Amino acid sequence: MSKNNKNIMDIEDINIGMIGFGYIASGVYSLIQNQKNYIAKKIKKNLNVKKIVEKDIKRIDFSIKGLDKVNITSNVNDILKDSSIDIVVELIGGVDPAYDFVFRALNSGKYVVTANKDLIANKGKKLFGAAEENNVDILFEASVGGAIPIIGPLKSSLASNNISKIVGILNGTTNYILTRMEKENLSFGDALRKAQQLGYAEKANPDADIEGYDAACKLAILASISFNSRTVLKDVYREGITNITHNDIKNAYAMGYRIKLLAIGSEDDGGISVRVHPALVPRSHILASIEDTYNAVYIYGNYVGEIMSYGRGAGDRPTASSIVGDIIKIARNLDRKRKGVIYGCSCFENKYIKSIDEVVNRFYILMDVVDMPGVLSKIAKVFGDNSVSIKSMVQKQTKKEKVARLIFITHDVVNKNMYKSIEEVSKLDVVSKVLSVIRVEDLQ
Repeated sequence: MSKNNKNIMDIEDINIGMIGFGYIASGVYSLIQNQKNYIAKKIKKNLNVKKIVEKDIKRIDFSIKGLDKVNITSNVNDILKDSSIDIVVELIGGVDPAYDFVFRALNSGKYVVTANKDLIANKGKKLFGAAEENNVDILFEASVGGAIPIIGPLKSSLASNNISKIVGILNGTTNYILTRMEKENLSFGDALRKAQQLGYAEKANPDADIEGYDAACKLAILASISFNSRTVLKDVYREGITNITHNDIKNAYAMGYRIKLLAIGSEDDGGISVRVHPALVPRSHILASIEDTYNAVYIYGNYVGEIMSYGRGAGDRPTASSIVGDIIKIARNLDRKRKGVIYGCSCFENKYIKSIDEVVNRFYILMDVVDMPGVLSKIAKVFGDNSVSIKSMVQKQTKKEKVARLIFITHDVVNKNMYKSIEEVSKLDVVSKVLSVIRVEDLQ
């Protein structure tokens, strides 16, 4: 046995208990096993997966390297009541029963690592309170952006900055669908089916992705950290991509834009705006170039200026990388006699959450109208009465007799005025149908 191997065997064990052993968890376990010696040399401690809890033990693949030496059980108390477990890794997802398990782990003085965005976005306040009371911490880098390091940097290297805005493409499924709609001239339905066939979207119920819930959870987490004020899922305005058509994508591209599902958090005048919705993004902006399943987060800080993090937002290997990174952060600093907080909760203020009605945006509007004189004046009057100013208008012919298609781009307008305008325009006898209303984000 070499001297180096002997030293690795003699160093302190950091005992880990894993709750859940599905797709992501097996990736975490394999990473720890495959990189065990490499990690030990880096941190001078040995990561030891001591116990695994899985309610359906029959589904576990026991051919995974080293798994035959791990205590596997279906009883979560075997981990929560084991005083030798230092770190609990929760990977079952959802709020219940994950919240109960994590809350109990923290109250028993154990550190927690999770990738559970729903848990942090909805129950973060109570969990961080429990961690603080017990002088431990809960780390959750993998809950946003997969392998992209964003939560740690916001809590450490960027902590001295006042963050005024965060803009992200936080859902790989919707980004893939929009990319395929553009590149392959697909309808939304066809692009969704392709995403489902490739495993990027749930076959039974893809709503968490396509209706924006996934991105909204992630935005709530990022906004809480960035603006130092608790933001939860219900605070986030949300629109999905189900109403985006190939015509919208084609029109946007012709005007110099691409359509992306954006998660946008901003702070001004002591108020926070958090919203997830499709948007026209200038093709010249770097976020417009993010394609397929990749994610990106753009941050505006008063000292760092503008920075962007980019990478794969999902998958077992990228997610496992972030989870094990959090485990290593804890292990490096672990002192069983004098436990200490790694990052802690950064929500020390209570700021006003703005309604979407108050937010100012530009808009892209697509409508079919009767092709006759006087139509534009009637539409313009409704817009003018509601303080909506038109920046540009394009008219296109349709295959329908005596029907023209109009494309408007507005100047900045308060959202509630835009809503009122669309409601009134839709009732005009010269308007056949308002087909699309999508925000325009110049990201300057």
